[in-house]
Amino acid sequence: MSLKEWWRSSVIYQIYPRSFADANGDGIGDLAGITSRLPQLTELGVDAIWLSPFMTSPQKDAGYDVADYCDVDPLFGTLQDFDVLEKTAHDLGLRVIVDLVPNHCSSEHPWFIEALAAGEGSEQRARFMFREGQGAHGELPPNNWESVFGGPAWTRTMNPDGTPGQWYLHLFDSSQPDFDWTNPWVRERFREILRFWLDRGVDGFRVDVAHGLSKAPGLPDFRRDDEYWSTPAEIRPDNPYFGHEGVHEIYRDWHELLAEYPGERILCAEAFVEPLTKMAQWVRPDEMQHAFNFPFLVTRWNGEQMRHVIKDSLSAFHAVGAPSTWVLSNHDQIRHATRLAQDPSGKIADRITGIGPLTEPKPDNALGLARGRAASVMMLALPGVAYMYQGEELGLPEGMDIPDDKRQDPTFFRTGGASYGRDGCRVPIPWEADAPNFGFGPGGEPWLPQPAVYREYSRDLQEGVAGSTLELYRSALAIRKDRALGEGDLEWIDGTPENVLGFRNGDVTVFINYSEKPWALPAGEIILDSGNSADGVLAPAAAVWIV
Repeated sequence: MSLKEWWRSSVIYQIYPRSFADANGDGIGDLAGITSRLPQLTELGVDAIWLSPFMTSPQKDAGYDVADYCDVDPLFGTLQDFDVLEKTAHDLGLRVIVDLVPNHCSSEHPWFIEALAAGEGSEQRARFMFREGQGAHGELPPNNWESVFGGPAWTRTMNPDGTPGQWYLHLFDSSQPDFDWTNPWVRERFREILRFWLDRGVDGFRVDVAHGLSKAPGLPDFRRDDEYWSTPAEIRPDNPYFGHEGVHEIYRDWHELLAEYPGERILCAEAFVEPLTKMAQWVRPDEMQHAFNFPFLVTRWNGEQMRHVIKDSLSAFHAVGAPSTWVLSNHDQIRHATRLAQDPSGKIADRITGIGPLTEPKPDNALGLARGRAASVMMLALPGVAYMYQGEELGLPEGMDIPDDKRQDPTFFRTGGASYGRDGCRVPIPWEADAPNFGFGPGGEPWLPQPAVYREYSRDLQEGVAGSTLELYRSALAIRKDRALGEGDLEWIDGTPENVLGFRNGDVTVFINYSEKPWALPAGEIILDSGNSADGVLAPAAAVWIV
């Protein structure tokens, strides 16, 4: 892959620091632990790593509540530890992307503490979304917006004399106040933050809630209810706080700032907007380079639906000159080796509902793994950029039996346990079957309990084992790179049975069987097989690459 526009065809591996590798034995992953495991990511064959938040934070939302954007939380180490990690990664040929959280900060950030102390009408409060309440005495929230984590999106402050004061907006937890991005002071502070990390050598930023920075003037009422979600994306009412047009000028400014630095630094948007033609606005030539393809991620096990989302993705992203992105799992979603075993005809649950001890019926691990492997083989053959989530190369299932008293996700608490939240996909990953904590760390109870079944998925048990999920990923990544599939073009193959998809990318032909029936493959040499198709028959829940 050339230095020029490396980001058009790369494979980027997401590291969730607290669950990747624990060097000091406190039960929480850290930067030194990540550094120690980087050679194994090079062996896997990825091109870059993306680090979920490791900046200073009270950790009320696993680091997405930032209290200092220019330092490392002691939980994970020091800035010097980060520098060692980055140098090690670069020496190994890996680029480093860091998470940036610009929509909101922690309520413990000095800026918000200053805003509370300064009082109404102050320049400090103007950095956030403080508003007067409704009702005769301001006792009602300024509007009806709801938090993504459940409950109202507004919290009322108390004045120094003990009387109720203004309300502040938090689209997520009440410990995460939203910035007011119409304020030039806020914009300048984030330019400084970008430069701080760029000067340290990072290769780009994954931008959290990249669709949320701009809110509609007047903050009009809006509710995302069942009627809203059942309305086709193309004709849904405009959301006044997600996907508002004002975000784009911010990213044009950031694009120009990153262009001052050598080496093709990039921006990746977490922009959960539909339809795909709207999402593509985040990756126009003068804005960001990547936008996560959430419609692809949330598509159930259905061949026709998958064909449509792939076609729509290629069309939408290519129309603005950007690469399509593909992703099956991340730190906010049920792991795809579990999610794809769910009933594809059932109602698609809220993305942060999760699976817990009382969820019935539970997805079958064996079926989920077969479907997950097939989906991964298909994804890695698609032209564009692929994002992987730590542990998916092991075939890890969701952690589904976490006790209530061990849960950490604020969603679980804000919904009174009605939603299990995202803890299940954040369980520390297994490296060595017979080591303490399956090799995650030398001791200490992991911050989330590892299910006993994770031993079977440990990396050391899969290394060099033909047919293991780890070796399947290694082979797929090596062939993808050798045959430049990320830089290729997709051509659909017609004439396959219903729910069997086929396409060509360069000299590789790909088939994936979403149906319940086996299908006789056309002639050709199988160079990658998610199942066991040596007899020339593509089993259900299997995918192959043929030349």
